[in-house]
Amino acid sequence: MSKDKTNYVLRIISILKKHFGKLQCALNFSNPFELLTAVILSAQCTDERVNKITKKLFNKYRTIDDYANANILEFAEDIKSAGFFRNKAKNIIKSANLIRDLHGGIVPNNMHELIKLHGVARKTANVVLGITYGKSEGIAVDTHVIRIANLLKLTKSDNPAKIERDLMEIVPKRYWIDFPFYIQSLGRTICKARKPNHSGCPLNKICPSVNKN
Repeated sequence: MSKDKTNYVLRIISILKKHFGKLQCALNFSNPFELLTAVILSAQCTDERVNKITKKLFNKYRTIDDYANANILEFAEDIKSAGFFRNKAKNIIKSANLIRDLHGGIVPNNMHELIKLHGVARKTANVVLGITYGKSEGIAVDTHVIRIANLLKLTKSDNPAKIERDLMEIVPKRYWIDFPFYIQSLGRTICKARKPNHSGCPLNKICPSVNKN
């Protein structure tokens, strides 16, 4: 672990923590499977849109059996506005069956088993592990993290797996769960892809990309 890079990351975290305060997951859920479902739905879809979908979805489907036994055409229609709805419906229903049949209806609490589920890669698994079980097995890398980690020169890659490895080398493990939340909040509110607000960014004095965009 590079001491200089780690000190730089700690400064980033300190500034963002002061700016945003305590952060929570933007997705609404009441149990681990609902969180898993919401994260699967969030792929290439806004959290706001997902919350609108799940408000009705979670009232209609209440148990793991409800999801496992769901009619795929009806379920796809229920989540249609999430985009890629047919594939997401298939993944959620298949995952529900695996969780019911292989894990007693309980969402797995480790990376090894989570990534065996349909539609679940490391990003989704990291979110579920961190929020549901408080476990740090990696760092969740979404589009905000990919873009901003590069702007902050924390990585030179656009590959999520490589970025996760790079971040795990320099972000202290105690911050693996929280770090993505701060970066995502920055990306949603200030450092937007199309129109970043450099003057209003709390990191503008230390970000190496501020004067290059």
